[in-house]
Amino acid sequence: MKPIDEVTLLYDISEAIGEHLDLKKSLYRVLEILSASMEMTRGTICLRDPVRDEIIIEVAHGLTTKAMQRGRYKVGEGITGRVIETGRPVTIPKISEEPLFLDKTASRRRIPGQDVSFICVPVKRGNTVIGALSVDRIYDESYCMETGRRLLSIVAVMIAMHVANLESVRLEKKQLREENRRLQAELENKYHIQNIVGNSNKMREVYQMVSQVCQSNTNVLIRGESGTGKELVANALHYNSLRSQRPFIKVNCAALPSNLIESELFGHEKGAFTGALRQKSGKFERAHKGTIFLDEIGSIEPDVQVALLRVIQTREFERVGGHQTIRSDVRIVAATNKNLEQAVEAGTFREDLYYRLNVFPIFMPPLRERKTDILLLSDHFLEKYARENKKNIRRLSTPAINMLIDYHWPGNVRELENCIERAVLLCTDGVIHSYHLPPTLQTGTASNTLPSLSLDAAVENLEKEMIIDALKNTRGNIRRSAAMLNTTVRKFAYKADKYGIRYQAFRQANQAGHVRAALPEK
Repeated sequence: MKPIDEVTLLYDISEAIGEHLDLKKSLYRVLEILSASMEMTRGTICLRDPVRDEIIIEVAHGLTTKAMQRGRYKVGEGITGRVIETGRPVTIPKISEEPLFLDKTASRRRIPGQDVSFICVPVKRGNTVIGALSVDRIYDESYCMETGRRLLSIVAVMIAMHVANLESVRLEKKQLREENRRLQAELENKYHIQNIVGNSNKMREVYQMVSQVCQSNTNVLIRGESGTGKELVANALHYNSLRSQRPFIKVNCAALPSNLIESELFGHEKGAFTGALRQKSGKFERAHKGTIFLDEIGSIEPDVQVALLRVIQTREFERVGGHQTIRSDVRIVAATNKNLEQAVEAGTFREDLYYRLNVFPIFMPPLRERKTDILLLSDHFLEKYARENKKNIRRLSTPAINMLIDYHWPGNVRELENCIERAVLLCTDGVIHSYHLPPTLQTGTASNTLPSLSLDAAVENLEKEMIIDALKNTRGNIRRSAAMLNTTVRKFAYKADKYGIRYQAFRQANQAGHVRAALPEK
């Protein structure tokens, strides 16, 4: 018999084990290598089923499928069952002389003058036996059974490590799938139509249009000034559509250089241009079966507009520097703050592309046209940033509310959000006051919303605000309100009467269960 080159054998087995992530494929390959090197006639790898507490043949070499199905053992039953129970290997030079050998597979035919040797070693993970590796070979008096047992024990350790690694990979995949489902559910909930803040008439029109088009595959063009929430609507369109489980790819066309935007959208082949060191898939390719959001679509160059028009018409494109036509089933949602009609007239935006994109337009109203939403949005951002900064800020003061409503908001909702975030950071008590707001809201020359105030008028406004806040906090109790402001009841009542503030209104508001403004009547 030719001696076994153990180093080569173990190297081949290690390569075979690492070749596949499929456990059975790896184990079958291991048995094939053992068969060739050890003159193995039969080989099995059994694994313990912890649920049924049963030992089953996972893979086998030299056995039929029916024989494998017959090869089931209880722990402690037969030689294989005893090896798994005790965790100790067993070598049997001649199975004909071993009464414990059961041969449940009924695959060993007795040949006169010929016997079979059997080696079985445990497969352990730590101190736990998870299976067994067994080998049959024709009895050879010159063969060292101890050498075969030692070699198989090393292979069993390698198998155990592979099983552990695969279980770890399976667990990670399961956790990733669960995390993906959880995040997907969060996104769907976060970008639900009802979660967009605003109940003005103009916003109700937006909600109605989103609900009408979200379930279709129609291209949508979202129009509106910067900061009005176009991306929120795009998110709502995707996560409430039939493509919500598919990719949602966002592209800011204005942020990409003109010489790179085509590569970003359609990808490129290796060597297509300087710096293209490898093949790269584009945004349209990655968005297959999903939605692509093209923000600031009015900023793209005319040559890219031609390629984009072809994708919209035929759903086909080629990577930069490539010749293979790629099909991509994507829904296009575009957004712009530019006047595309003027761009078409000026010749900077293709008319045919405009009509392809403008199938279902949605107009986002500026914040100055939805004044009734300002307080809702302010409360929403106040709660958000107070929670993020771990501050106990309960409300906005009345003068602060008046300033927010009177301001013209050129930056729309984004400017309002930044304004409230700044106020939360500056606030040291439980109320956002007017002096916490940015200077653009406090000075008439900057915002053109407030008249110029004299020093006396500014002091009166501050006194009025502090009196109203004190009465709100004490629910109309003059004595406690005066104590809060460190003044006498007589002075407090005099100031309240001077500014036309009726403390009874705060008590009535508390009794009625709602808050009413107790301001001087105009």
